[in-house]
Amino acid sequence: MTSWRYKITLMKQLKIGITDCGKYDNYAKWLLDTESNADVIKLSHRQKNADRVKECDGIILSGGEDVHPALYNKPQYLPNLNLKEINEERDNFELNVIDRSFVLKKPVLGICRGLQIVNVFLGGTLIYDIPAVAATMEHGKVNGVDQRHAVDVVPGSLLYKITGKGFGEINSAHHQSVDRPAEELRVIAQSTAIVEAMEWKNSIGRAWLLLVQWHPERMFDQENPFAHNIKNEFIKAAINQ
Repeated sequence: MTSWRYKITLMKQLKIGITDCGKYDNYAKWLLDTESNADVIKLSHRQKNADRVKECDGIILSGGEDVHPALYNKPQYLPNLNLKEINEERDNFELNVIDRSFVLKKPVLGICRGLQIVNVFLGGTLIYDIPAVAATMEHGKVNGVDQRHAVDVVPGSLLYKITGKGFGEINSAHHQSVDRPAEELRVIAQSTAIVEAMEWKNSIGRAWLLLVQWHPERMFDQENPFAHNIKNEFIKAAINQ
């Protein structure tokens, strides 16, 4: 029987934009490690090439540095953050990428920081440091290795439809997350004290959007539906956009 991935190869040459970060190659390899017939466009504040969003069939917003707290009206958090982990040039560039993506109705997959900066773009706020604010240590790396923990998924949500699961296990490597969700977003997955995924509250007239706090691109088990299925559904959305 002809595989679903083989059908993708025959249908369309995709162009997927991925925002630049220190581990950019992880995202590119994850996307290209399929038969999806995709070309990758690096969207980078260094190249100042946000105009290339118009060429893309879908956008992946990658992880990385903390979002500057002034962007969510919490400049008082700045003394608590490591300035090496803030890149204002990247922040401003990616806000531009998000704006263009939404205007042009491009499918968007936000991963870790990607979730956070979309929430900020739409008017939400962030927890500046999970251990300090939420009093839990289960989300950051331990000795350089991602932690793993459970996640609960809202029945009927986009993530539920994608994974077929109301419960699963994901990886975790972050110290910030959503505090107040943007008005236009709804929370569709949570773990202990933390928002783990969001989607449009009202998707009518809007392109596909999935925001996840974990890192599907580097999950050890790539057959896990919280990695494998997310990638495949993003590719399908890019084909159909």
